[in-house]
Amino acid sequence: MISTLLVANRGEIACRIFRTCRERGIATVAVFSDADGGALHVREADTAVRLPGAAPADTYLRGDLIVKAALAAGADAVHPGYGFLSENAEFARAVLDAGLVWVGPPPEAIEAMASKTRAKELMAAAGVPLLAPVDPASATEADLPLLLKAAAGGGGRGMRIVRQLADLAEELAAASAEARSAFGDGEVFAEPYVERGRHVEVQILADAHGTVWALGTRDCSLQRRHQKVIEESPAPGLAAGLRTTLTDAALAAARAVEYRGAGTVEFLISPAGRAYFLEMNTRLQVEHPVTEEVFGLDLVALQLALAEGAKLPPEPPAPRGHAVEARLYAEDPARGWAPQPGRVHQLTLRGAGGGHLADRPRLRVDAGYGPGDSVGVHYDSMLAKVVAWAPTRADAVRLLADALRRARVHGPLTNRELLVRSLRHPEFTAGEADTGFYERHLDALTGPGDGGGGGDGGGGDSARHAAVAAALADAVRRGHRVGGWRNLPSRPQTKTYGEHEVRYHRTRDGFRVEDDTVRAVAVAPDRVTLEVDGVLRHFEVAEYATGLAGDLGDGYVYVDGPTASYRLRAHPRFTDPRTATAPGSLLAPMPGTVVRIADGIGEGSAVTAGQPLVWLEAMKMEHRVVSPASGTLTALHAVPGSQVEVGALLAVVTDVSQGDI
Repeated sequence: MISTLLVANRGEIACRIFRTCRERGIATVAVFSDADGGALHVREADTAVRLPGAAPADTYLRGDLIVKAALAAGADAVHPGYGFLSENAEFARAVLDAGLVWVGPPPEAIEAMASKTRAKELMAAAGVPLLAPVDPASATEADLPLLLKAAAGGGGRGMRIVRQLADLAEELAAASAEARSAFGDGEVFAEPYVERGRHVEVQILADAHGTVWALGTRDCSLQRRHQKVIEESPAPGLAAGLRTTLTDAALAAARAVEYRGAGTVEFLISPAGRAYFLEMNTRLQVEHPVTEEVFGLDLVALQLALAEGAKLPPEPPAPRGHAVEARLYAEDPARGWAPQPGRVHQLTLRGAGGGHLADRPRLRVDAGYGPGDSVGVHYDSMLAKVVAWAPTRADAVRLLADALRRARVHGPLTNRELLVRSLRHPEFTAGEADTGFYERHLDALTGPGDGGGGGDGGGGDSARHAAVAAALADAVRRGHRVGGWRNLPSRPQTKTYGEHEVRYHRTRDGFRVEDDTVRAVAVAPDRVTLEVDGVLRHFEVAEYATGLAGDLGDGYVYVDGPTASYRLRAHPRFTDPRTATAPGSLLAPMPGTVVRIADGIGEGSAVTAGQPLVWLEAMKMEHRVVSPASGTLTALHAVPGSQVEVGALLAVVTDVSQGDI
């Protein structure tokens, strides 16, 4: 029996595993890097062991340090979570060699599936349908488009779509470099890219006594940068015969490697309804909660039981209802999904729980951050997973969209509004979304509107009303009395939030807004009620003065309204001349590490508009910083391997159309 478990991971998944351990009476041990010293998973564990350093290669990818930490803390078992070392057979063997229980599949099964190229050979022998690989060295126009993939890992790292042969060599090099950085193995392979395909997977669970469960299907087609954003179970709109094909293939894959524990077999479904094996993830998936909600199971508890030698019943429980999960990221979808580090001031979603026996819709939140925590630059930027269950798909989708809309998410810019709009998009509600969803719809989903959530609070009348609420709440916070009298300026006060200028008068009876359609009914420092065209609307207003330089919370006001939420930048009355930058300056869009500079460039080089000049790595993602114009590179400050802060000057390009600057 397991008495003390070390989780070789961080963030949301570590917190998720600790929750099950508490319910089962198992003591918990966390590991943490220097960047995670105050993280939520460290606070929730019974004990914690420091891994010196901040970069994953020095901390969460150091299997030797993690095994030593487990022994030092008195743990008798190790759970790898997902990512990092979760699919590393050598780490699994090191855990077992140390006399510890490994909560995962046998090292041999991990090894068999660790290389996607070798896994495909095994699956072909087991009769699982596959996409034929393509040799990049002999690829022709007829083979396009191609998908490049890292052989040693997943999570979208090292994946590239190639649509032109002229780009193949550069994309191969970039994919290999990213794969080597993420997994320590630069092997990359190519296969046909199926346009408008669906990503559907099957959750499997197997014991050591020959029983293998297939726990339904999950659709994970909504992806950005080949990483999943919204997942659901069961996958909608699959013909009965296709579901049987997927289940049979998943069971065959598990039995082919004598699998034990929890795992996932992933497939690509073509528009014609043909299924192709993609890969087998020999670990727990990020999206496992949707399966738990539909089947009424705790997959982590089952992982622990199977590691202790338990036997599964002959058949799994019957599925019930529908579950949808959305991943809430600190990122800006409108700007290349750029990560947004900063302090989380508030993260509150309505209702969490409900039990598996009732037919009432329920909401579940698996979070890796709490109020006061900071999102750093070294790791994935996922704040939380929000899961809705209901008897029908339509009800689950509606519940999740509404819960995200009502959430109070204060701090870094997030993808919350994108999630809400995605869940309400006709293509998604009809169950017809595919992996190209964001390629087709991203501009519309991130464009102006009354949805809120924008970095500077643009778009629509609702955003303007939120700005009015922010201005009036600020006036109350800053207001003062002179003796028994208020200081009532006769001229209108002006404040700007985002793109909205608000003009108002403070009167003896309250406030008067210079807008005939808006009347201030009640104003307090944290709550404002406006009458808009005869309808009362309530706004919750929050501002956080942390005083920390570079904290994204500084300078923003958060307004949660009746239909949307807004993160509004409060503009000062006068511009600080120190914030001005020379035209053509390339500034770091986020804190990160300079991983490379474009080949052959230096000061004096001619560059073209849109040409990638500098590559930054932050939050497990690589970002290109491109030239803003065609001209001459007159300064280059970026140095490979150096750490830069947001706003750091990387380079300067002199626009040829403007002459010297």
